[in-house]
Amino acid sequence: MLDKLEYLIALSREQHFGRAAESCGVTQPTLSAGIKQLEEMLGVLLVQRGSRFIGFTAEGERTLDWARRIVGDSRAMREEINALRHGLTGQLRIAAIPTALAMVAQLTTPYRARHPDVRFTVWSRTSIEILTQLENLEIDAGVTYLDNEPLGRVNAVPLYQERYQLLTAPDAALGDRKRVTWKEVAQVPLCLLTPDMQNRRIIDGLLRSAGGAAVQPTLESDSMILLFAHVRTGRWASVMPARLAETLGLTATIRAIPIVEPEAVHTIGLVVPPREPLTPLAAALVAEAKRLAAGLAE
Repeated sequence: MLDKLEYLIALSREQHFGRAAESCGVTQPTLSAGIKQLEEMLGVLLVQRGSRFIGFTAEGERTLDWARRIVGDSRAMREEINALRHGLTGQLRIAAIPTALAMVAQLTTPYRARHPDVRFTVWSRTSIEILTQLENLEIDAGVTYLDNEPLGRVNAVPLYQERYQLLTAPDAALGDRKRVTWKEVAQVPLCLLTPDMQNRRIIDGLLRSAGGAAVQPTLESDSMILLFAHVRTGRWASVMPARLAETLGLTATIRAIPIVEPEAVHTIGLVVPPREPLTPLAAALVAEAKRLAAGLAE
């Protein structure tokens, strides 16, 4: 039955029978037959079918919730038994919003020092993608905003407060200031993250409330590294979290100027599934996050 529940989760993730089958390493007829057998076993229709995947029935959505729980618990059990025999081993999958990617090293580096047999895969994702992938068991943990948009069913560990700075050249507009207001920043041509990023939605809201006009960036990207590279030329300006700017490193061509009125603050933290017990790999990451948070708060 476990494999059929895996098929259901894959179908939810891929929204396509063929891609779901490929991700499970089976043929499409095998996946379709497995889901039909699950429907017969439960006595309900789970999937709305046409010439293609349409969606899940109400019973299918509820079964999907149980499938995620059962498959997640099964994986946690196998991982825990393996950890008892061999210590922590395996792969830890983490997704982080672009503004927090540079901070991930402060989690993974001490983690690896304690558990050298663990491997890491880290992806850059939007906050919405992180929550979706966490729910679909595609990742073990995420690093994202905790207080701006609904998180849903997760357990969270606050890590640090995100504050914003204007990054610009010393000889550019506002470049000689000790601090600037959001109203002033709204008048500066900016390069920013793309609108699907929560950081961009936060900045758009602050700039709109200050200047009243829609934001018209001179450049958009889903990569903070690309934005920072443009700012380093001395010919571009951007709004970035203070911690990120410090991590990436300021040069003679860049000034980081605090933005006030209002001083906007948002909490970044680690999110994991609301499962008890957590997998040993995820539990060790939570412990590392708590140590990091305590250190950053000092």
